Amino acid sequence: MPVPDKRLPSDVWVMAHVRQCNDSGTPAMVVRKGEAKGGTVLLKINQLGQGCRVLSQARDLDGLLGWLAAFKGALVPESEADDYLARAAARDPDIWVIEIEDRGGHNPFEGKIF
Repeated sequence: MPVPDKRLPSDVWVMAHVRQCNDSGTPAMVVRKGEAKGGTVLLKINQLGQGCRVLSQARDLDGLLGWLAAFKGALVPESEADDYLARAAARDPDIWVIEIEDRGGHNPFEGKIF
């Protein structure tokens, strides 16, 4: 018998985090809506003129949420981040893309960066 997945659906989880960001003064918006129940989340952390970081949602061997850093964690120009996200969406139409504006590059979503 399969074990039920007790995680929140992606749409609820994403919208709760976006609202929490905005309530705390960190601008965040859904740039692309993905599959409501289980779409993977990608974050574009825009450091406002310094460049952008892109993180992809992942889980470790224990099932704990974490993030994989694209571009080896380096800041890239916004156009390069947008191109990366567009290619990811072309490969997987179920993904969510969230843009966060934070000059310090803080990721407000839980989970460590792998």
